Amino acid sequence: MSSLRSTSPTPERPVAWTLLLPKPRLEVDATRSINAKQEHLSRPDAILPPFHSSPTLEMSDSYASTGNGDAPNGSSRMNGSSPSLPAGSNEVGTAPIIRKKLMGFVGFANLPNQVHRKSVRKGFQFTAMVVGESGLGKSTLINTLFNTTLYPPKETLPPSAERPSTVAIESISADIEESGVRLRLTVVDTPGFGDFVNNDECWRPIVENIEARFDSYLEQENRVNRQKIMDNRIHACLYFIQPTGHALKPIDVEVMRQLHTRVNLIPIIAKADTLTDEEVAEFKARILADIAHHNIHIFQAPTYENEDDEAIAEAEEIASKIPFAVVGSDKEVTTPDGRKVRGRAYPWGVVEVDNEDHCDFVKLRQMLVRTYMEELREYTNTVLYENWRTEKLLSMGVVQDSSVFKEVNPAIRIQEERIMHEAKLAKMEAEMKMVFQQKVQEKEAKLKQSEEELYARHREMKEALEKQRLDLEDKKRRIENGRPLTPEGKTSTGKKNRFLGRP
Repeated sequence: MSSLRSTSPTPERPVAWTLLLPKPRLEVDATRSINAKQEHLSRPDAILPPFHSSPTLEMSDSYASTGNGDAPNGSSRMNGSSPSLPAGSNEVGTAPIIRKKLMGFVGFANLPNQVHRKSVRKGFQFTAMVVGESGLGKSTLINTLFNTTLYPPKETLPPSAERPSTVAIESISADIEESGVRLRLTVVDTPGFGDFVNNDECWRPIVENIEARFDSYLEQENRVNRQKIMDNRIHACLYFIQPTGHALKPIDVEVMRQLHTRVNLIPIIAKADTLTDEEVAEFKARILADIAHHNIHIFQAPTYENEDDEAIAEAEEIASKIPFAVVGSDKEVTTPDGRKVRGRAYPWGVVEVDNEDHCDFVKLRQMLVRTYMEELREYTNTVLYENWRTEKLLSMGVVQDSSVFKEVNPAIRIQEERIMHEAKLAKMEAEMKMVFQQKVQEKEAKLKQSEEELYARHREMKEALEKQRLDLEDKKRRIENGRPLTPEGKTSTGKKNRFLGRP
C-alpha cells in the first residue's frame, strides 16, 4: 500500500469540531482521533477545519494523486469529496444523510451509457390496443404512427357476407428497427366493437383479454425458471372517439370506465379533419368534462423533479392537446407548393398529417413513441398490473402480513424490540412471582399442619407426663404414710386366682 502524507502539518493546538446528530451530541478531538488512526492504520488522515456553528457540517478530504499514488505536500486538489450533513435530520433515530460532491472523475456517471448499451442489445417490447367503432381509421393511424404497413388495406365485405356477432380480438406483431434500435411492436385490434344493434357489455371481451394477459404474466412470474418472461401486457390503449362534436356517447363512457383501471387510456378524436378548429376545441373541452365527471383516469404526461424548462414546457404542451385530434394517412400527396407530404387531399386543400397546425398527430406520436413509451410500460408494470395482482391474490385468499416489507427506522425498530423484550421480561417476572407465592403458600400450609401436629403431640406427651407425675406423687405419699401401694382387696383376689390356677 502506498504511503500518503497529509496536505498540511499537524496544528500545535488541538482543533475541536462538533458533529451535530439527533441525540446525543458528540464532541471529538480531531488531533487525538488522527493520532489514533495513524497508530492503527498507518495511513494519513485529513485535518478537519475548525467547525463554526452553521446549519450543516462540511468536511473535505482531498489530496493530489501522483502516478504511484503518493500525495506530496502542497499539491492541488485533484480528487476528493465534500460531504455535508443537513440540519433537518433531527428526527429521533434517523441517521444523518451525508451528501458528497466529487472533486474528480470516478466513473459511475457512465452508468446511463451502460444501461443504453444493454437496452439496445436486448431490444424493446411494446403492446398497444386500439378500441373504437369501425371506420374511424384505427389501422391507418397505426400504420402512420410507426411508419410501416402493419395492417394491409381492408377489403369491403359484400352485402351478402355474414357479419360477426361478437367482438373479436386480433393481434399482429412486427419487428421494426430504427437507427439500430429494435422494437417488437404488437398491436391488438378489436374489430366489431360498437357495430351491433345491441352493444350491451361489448366491452367484456376487451377486459377479459387484458386480464388474460395479466394472468399469463403472473403465471410466468410464479414459474421455477423465470429466465424467459414474455411481456404481452397492454401498455397503452388508444380509444377512438367518433367526431360527433357534441359529447361522449354512453357506450364510450361505459367502456372507458371499465378500462381505465386496467390499461393506460389515451383518448383520440378520430378523423378530426371533419371538424373546424372551434368545434375541435369545444369537443375537447366537453370530452374532458365528461371524463372528469365520471372519474375516468387517462394517461397524463408525468413530470419529474429537477427537470429543465424545456422538458416541463414539452410536457405541458402535450397535456394541453389531450384528447388528441388526429388525422391518419399513410399516403403521400402533393401540396399546391409542390411538396410531398403524408396527408389527405381535398378539393379545398391538403390536410398534412405531420403539420401541427392541421392536427395533433405529431404530439400523439411524441407522447406515445418518442417521449413516454417507457413511462407507459413502467406505469403498466408498477401500478396497473400490481393493483390487479393484489385484487387477484386477495380474491384467492392469499393474505400478506403488512409489516413484512414495511420500511422502518433501525433505531425505532431497536426501541420497539427493547420495549417488547422488557414487556416479556416483566411477564416472566410476574409469572415467576406468582409461582413463588404459590410454592410459599403450599410450604406455609405444610409447616402450619406440621406445627399443629407437633403441638398436639406435645399436649399428649405433656398430659401423659402430668399423669405419671401425679401417680408418682400419689405413690410417694402412700409410702410416706406407711400404706401399701396396692389395695388389700386386689392383693387377696390376685393370690386366690393364682392358687386356683387362674390368671
